[in-house]
Formats: sequence, C-alpha cells, structure tokens
Amino acid sequence: MENAQARPAAERYAFLGPAGTFTEAALLQVAPGSVHQPMPDVVTALDAVRRGEADRAVVPIENSVEGGVSATLDALTSGDPLVVVGEVLVEISFVLVARPGTRLEDVRYVATHPHAWAQCRGTLARLVPGVQHLPATSTAAGAALLVEHDGVEELGFEAALVAAHSAAATGLEVLAEGVEDRIGAVTRFVVVARPGVVPPRTGADKTTLLVHLPHDDAGALLTMLEQFAARGVNLSRIESRPIGDALGRYAFSIDADGHLADERVAATLIGLHRVCPFVLFLGSYPRADMLPTTVAAGTSDDAFAAAHAWVAGLRAGLDEA
Repeated sequence: MENAQARPAAERYAFLGPAGTFTEAALLQVAPGSVHQPMPDVVTALDAVRRGEADRAVVPIENSVEGGVSATLDALTSGDPLVVVGEVLVEISFVLVARPGTRLEDVRYVATHPHAWAQCRGTLARLVPGVQHLPATSTAAGAALLVEHDGVEELGFEAALVAAHSAAATGLEVLAEGVEDRIGAVTRFVVVARPGVVPPRTGADKTTLLVHLPHDDAGALLTMLEQFAARGVNLSRIESRPIGDALGRYAFSIDADGHLADERVAATLIGLHRVCPFVLFLGSYPRADMLPTTVAAGTSDDAFAAAHAWVAGLRAGLDEA
C-alpha cells in the first residue's frame, strides 16, 4: 500500500474568486490539479502567498483594452517581496445575466468588475440606454449575489456581467451574449510566488521591474530609458504608478523582453541601479505566447563576452605597468 505521507502535497493557489471568474480560467490553464483557494480581491490573494497560506497566486495584471490592472501593480510592490514566475493569456467574452423573468428593458444597474464594465459599456449603452454600473470585486461576484438574494431592491442592481464560459453555471438567465465592445480582447494573468529560484531562461522571456526616478532631475526619464535602449532591451509594457508620498512622485512599472540570465538584461539592471534611487526586480519568466526574444546585433551574450574579454586584456596591461 502506498504511503500517503510520501506523496507530495498539491500546491495551493490563491486566485481572484469566486468560482467562474476569468482568473479561475487562467488558473485552470496553469495548474488544474492544484488546490484552488478563491479570494475576494487581488490584495487578499497576494497576501495569502506572503503569509504562507498559499504557495502561489494567479491575478490579472494587464488587459488589451484597459491596460494595466492598478490593484495588482500596486499590491505586487507593497509589503513583503513577491516575484512573477509565469503568465497566461485568456481571451475575454462577456454575457449579461439576470434572475429568470427579468427583461432587458428592466435593467437599470449592472454589477461587475470595473475592468469588465470598461470593456462592455459601449455595447450595453446601445442595448440598454441609460444603464449604470455598480462596481463588484470580480466578474462572478455580482452574479453570485443575484443568486443568493431574492430581492433586487436590496441589491441595487438587476443584472450582472459575467464571463461567457461561466454563465451556464450561475443558473441565471442570459439576456445578451457577446456584449464586449471589442471582439478578441485578451487579459494577461501572472503567477506570483515568494522569492526563490528564478525560472530558467527559455529564449522567450519577460523581466518585470519597478523603477523610481530621481526627484526633480531634468532628463531622469530619458536616462532611465537609455539603460534599456543602449543594451538592445525592448520594453513590452511601461506605465507610471504614483509612489504615494507626494504629488508628482511616480514609479514606472516595466515589462522588458529577456531574462535575468541574458547579459544584456543583467547589464541593464546594473545601469538602472547606478542611475535610479530604487529598482525592484519582480521576476524573469517565460512568455505565455513563447515568441522568441529578438536579439539586436551587438547585444547577444557572445557579444558581451567578447567585449568583457577585450577590456580584460586592456586591464592586464595596466597590471603589468
């Protein structure tokens, strides 16, 4: 008989719940056999990893329509260190659901996550003129409340926007399908863990950073960007986030093409460390689409090795002098 104690425990994954969210769909791609722990919001999911209550978390970080998810960008960089160890892409499609018997013309308020509302508000305005948004913690939370409560009056909304793949599971009636404004929208989710071993280089990688600029230093942004450009490191995402200590103080959240093991990326980090007051490494990990990183001429590992060898030869002459 197999010793149960010898079998490794399944990894515990916190995610933005409840069941039926796009985040759960992302998690099922990443770790279908793991222990799933739904959390009410991104902050709680990440804090569960920080406290050791979960091994990893899956949270949304970027949408092709709305850009970065500010709650994730901010929560990743506050509190005990966390790193991104993977990513997954999920195509987004929404349906409008309500309690059986509700007509489309009865809808005045729709509950859903703000990012979902932003992706559907144009279509909904045409379907239901004058419709208003009631923010919910996720795309599944509003539907769950409609199921749990009989009285619409106490909820303050008649319908909810949910993921198309989870509509049937809610038991609610579908009032409209495909209500997203842009067909083919994609949300990017990241897998987050406590710092440890960096995933190995694949040749199709991203490195995520948070960088502060010197305060009131003319040309500071240009100097920061030059650290990437001079070493041939492309940026796939860059956006500013307020530091929070004063007006006009911003940090930059960055995704760079390449891996910490790449000489050009390591050299970029060295340059950033020299010219910026604060640089936070948030992980190197494989790209979800596995598109190989383009390496510009003169920025390969071999090119850096040859340059280091040349300078070492020059310095050897100094030693002999």
